[in-house]
Amino acid sequence: MIAETVCSAVSAAGLGIAVVTAYRKRFLVAARIAAYSLVPVGLVMTGVVDWLADTAFSPTAWAGFGVLGLAWLLFATTRTVERRRGGTRKERKAARAAAQPEAVAPGASAPSLGQGARPAARPAPASRGDEDFSDIEAILKKHGI
Repeated sequence: MIAETVCSAVSAAGLGIAVVTAYRKRFLVAARIAAYSLVPVGLVMTGVVDWLADTAFSPTAWAGFGVLGLAWLLFATTRTVERRRGGTRKERKAARAAAQPEAVAPGASAPSLGQGARPAARPAPASRGDEDFSDIEAILKKHGI
């Protein structure tokens, strides 16, 4: 009964603040404050407050919250380990299968070779002679240095 009285008082105070805010022509904020202030009364009317009061003093309920916390901790730990290893078992197996060379098709006359057999051709490095320094010299001359 005390919880219902406190919730009603909180809602009344919130609605009073909403009225004052609306009087100051801040209607959007007043509507938001009114919405928040109606939540405690709604919780009392639906019976959630009674349920919470019964749950707060029940050792079985607290044990249940402990079991839920343990389940969440296990779930979070396994997800962290899974991310560090690089995915689920199926994803690792698919990655290994993709890394292996593919077999020749039964109807093929010759094996198809991928690009993995030959190293990729690299472009010749550009000469780093006077070209790079000419740009720098131009910038320095422009600034009078």
